[in-house]
Amino acid sequence: MNTLQKIPANKIRQILFLTTLLSFAVLLFWQTAFLISAFLGAVALYMVLRLPMYKLVYEKKWKKWAAATLLMSISFVVIVLPFAWIGYILVDKISPYFNQPQIIIATFEKIQNYINQKIGRDLISQINISKFTEHISDFVTPLISSIANASLNIVFAYFLLWFLLTKSSEVEIWLKKNLPFLPENRSKVLAEVKESVMSNAVGLPIMGAIQGLLAMLGYWIFGVENPVLWGIVTGICSFIPFVGTMAAWIPIAILSFANGDINNGLGVTFWGLIVIGMSDNIFRLLIQKKLGDIHPLITVFGVVVGLNLFGFLGLIFGPLLISLFLLLVRIYLSEFVEDKT
Repeated sequence: MNTLQKIPANKIRQILFLTTLLSFAVLLFWQTAFLISAFLGAVALYMVLRLPMYKLVYEKKWKKWAAATLLMSISFVVIVLPFAWIGYILVDKISPYFNQPQIIIATFEKIQNYINQKIGRDLISQINISKFTEHISDFVTPLISSIANASLNIVFAYFLLWFLLTKSSEVEIWLKKNLPFLPENRSKVLAEVKESVMSNAVGLPIMGAIQGLLAMLGYWIFGVENPVLWGIVTGICSFIPFVGTMAAWIPIAILSFANGDINNGLGVTFWGLIVIGMSDNIFRLLIQKKLGDIHPLITVFGVVVGLNLFGFLGLIFGPLLISLFLLLVRIYLSEFVEDKT
């Protein structure tokens, strides 16, 4: 008669321990999920400041706390304050439009009527205008809300950044020792994570800033109302692959034509095609050479995922998450699937 085989006591203890550990991990993640963007922001800032920190501490012989204080202060002025200013402009200038959606509808109706007069086709129906306005509202409302609630994330990000900078050696040694990869893949993972962070968290914002500033200048020259606001919107639109800044300056140009301002409409059109368009080609090539290339599909899906998860900062961290996910997939295939022979 067969007897039931007993489960070893050690295996039972291991299962219970792992179950308890996983339960705590899920609970902690659930309660701190709203700080994910702060964590990613701290990691991105650390990647940018890591080399200057090394030079100050090991070449200039600065104290770690002094070097970290200086670099964090510079990053706050150069990175956080401009983002805070952009957030203020968006909240202050865009909110009234969505409190009175008839303003947006009237604007698109004016554009629709102008296109209909010129080409004899109704490209934008009334139904499409209403749906588009609803979609824009669904997109912008959480965006503005996330900007307004960003203070806590900034505080937590800089708290974590202080720890990363002052304990950088210990953190990196711990990571290299405990990453669950084969030894030959550990350095590769860290290098690719750095490249991914620099491409997504540094390259994309630089491109957006360049094109946004050029757009502001053009809008100011050609008499566009609120050039600062629409320059910021143009910079944000640069994150959209394939369409890019055209999603902003083409409607602005058409609206100028519809208002009878032909000269400024032509000015915005040529400025968008030549200055903003050429800057995209030139600076994107230079940035990709320095920081690495970003596949357009990564940006598309990253922006969609990121906006839902992080709000405004999702424009940056969404593509970063997709890049890190694809990196982990490649590592998994390398370690467990591909034939080593």
